[in-house]
Amino acid sequence: MSPERAPVGDLFRRFRERLAAEGPERFGGPGRHPGHGPKMTPAPGGAPAVRAGEPGAPRNGRPASNGTGPVPAGSERGSRATGTGTGVARSDRGARDRGLAPYPPRDVAPAEPRRRGRKGGGGEQLTVPPAEFTSYYGRPILKAPVWRWDIAAYLFTGGLAAGSSLLAAGGQLTGRPALRRAGRVTSLAAVTASAYFLVHDLGRPSRFHHMLRMAKLTSPMSVGTWILTTFGPAAGIAAAAEAAPWLPERGLLGLGRKLLPPAGQAAGLLAAATAPALATYTGVLLADTAVPSWHEAYPELPTIFAGSALASGAGVGLLAAPTAQAGPARRFAVAGAALELWGSHRVENRLGLLSEPYGTGTAGRLLRAGRALTAAGVAGALAGRRSRVISALSGGALLAASVCTRFGIFHGGVASAKDPKYTVVPQRERVKRREQGTSDVSGPGAGPNPGVDT
Repeated sequence: MSPERAPVGDLFRRFRERLAAEGPERFGGPGRHPGHGPKMTPAPGGAPAVRAGEPGAPRNGRPASNGTGPVPAGSERGSRATGTGTGVARSDRGARDRGLAPYPPRDVAPAEPRRRGRKGGGGEQLTVPPAEFTSYYGRPILKAPVWRWDIAAYLFTGGLAAGSSLLAAGGQLTGRPALRRAGRVTSLAAVTASAYFLVHDLGRPSRFHHMLRMAKLTSPMSVGTWILTTFGPAAGIAAAAEAAPWLPERGLLGLGRKLLPPAGQAAGLLAAATAPALATYTGVLLADTAVPSWHEAYPELPTIFAGSALASGAGVGLLAAPTAQAGPARRFAVAGAALELWGSHRVENRLGLLSEPYGTGTAGRLLRAGRALTAAGVAGALAGRRSRVISALSGGALLAASVCTRFGIFHGGVASAKDPKYTVVPQRERVKRREQGTSDVSGPGAGPNPGVDT
């Protein structure tokens, strides 16, 4: 059992009596911790004890001396806040004993900080360099697309199918059977290859079928699935109509010989009506992703893909049709090259930092090759009006240019997703422009869309 303690009131009364009898110095004075008196330190050589903070008192366990004796009072410079020694900063009285200036009163305004910097400039010097963009251990902020070469091939074959169906419709309407036949056959072959590449990327054919369970106008993937589903059968019927003359005139096949040509004409026009959407929806699909260089190029990608589709269709006509029937193909070549070159120039110059992936690495090499082949193909199409060989070479150049353009756009977007600077820097610049009250009209990440924020 512990001894009984005195009531709190008695303890407080005794404390007041001691305070009145012995004074505040007994308890350390103003500003000191109550209950702790001044520490006494024995002086060297058996001298009387010296209070801490007084002249001759030791500092940090060592006697204060300048080599000849104790340090006299007031020999230290500084203030109560900066003076050294035990107890110096405890009270104003201790500061006066040491010859130090006390703390300034509370009603005195603090002194202005000393400004440093260049002459006339003023301001504090920055000791920390401006922060640069970074990511967690340099890892990509976005997950790069898992698409492989088959999606880039899907982009090309879809455009080729659309351009060939437009060429076939032109040959049908102008009475050019060779041009119509080449366009229809190529369109069916290209859309078949396109469906194969898409299903190969999906992994199972049933996944393509499952996408047809709903139609969502705000989803480019859903709209593209229905466009491809509409275009494919129409292109197939139009191509099958070209085989009608080979069927026998009698029997069930003879009935097909009579019905296929008019059905092929209607199906060919339906495929041509669907072709512009087929040619451009893949550009909208890429721009709808969070990949920086695709998302920011949303105005140009559909234009580039439309021009590439027209140029590839023109290449088919120049390769397969005789020079006398290749007039529509030449006009398609000029129009497609103009759209493709304009769009490629825009994505390589308008986007600022986000244009960089389109001008470097694999994407840069492919797009430069595509521009050169497009220019050569158009020049050959215009100069080879009477030369079958020159027309065929120009047609091959236009097809190769379309391949390079589609693969170049694909690789440029993938490269921008792998490097974190294409995500961080445009975002910070957009934030800075919003704070300054300016609109996104040019420079890296220009445009109203939020880039990779979505």
